[in-house]
Amino acid sequence: MASLPVNSINSKPGQVTPWSTGLFDCFSDSFLCCKTCICPCITFGQNSEIIDEGSSSCALNAVLYVIMHHFLGCALSCLYGCYYRKKFRHQYGLEPSPCPDICVHCFCHYCALCQEQREIRNQGYDMIIGWRANVERQKRGVTMAPMAEGGMKR
Repeated sequence: MASLPVNSINSKPGQVTPWSTGLFDCFSDSFLCCKTCICPCITFGQNSEIIDEGSSSCALNAVLYVIMHHFLGCALSCLYGCYYRKKFRHQYGLEPSPCPDICVHCFCHYCALCQEQREIRNQGYDMIIGWRANVERQKRGVTMAPMAEGGMKR
């Protein structure tokens, strides 16, 4: 199984790097923000499939998230999200910012899911096609086009 690439910010082993977007940059991608607010299980499932390097599917993790969030209490889904955030940070050498992972997911759960998905996309993954198709695309040497920021800015 292929592993995730090293963080694109030329990090050294053991060195932590900042996230490419902030926790509260949710509205920089309004579609992702709306999708996560309406159905966070989809965002979580897509994130976890990439973080798990394809060993679990988007659908499986989305269903587990729904069961935890709606039937067992949202605190359990926050802990589940925290587990994946910590795993993701260690894979990419990202700093625990702006506060420890447990606090980020307990107090800003949806923002954390959005930040994780933006970071995964900024690392070159297409969330729609899943892990296996991304690995195949990387083997063929196909890379994503640069992401253009939407909207008018001053």
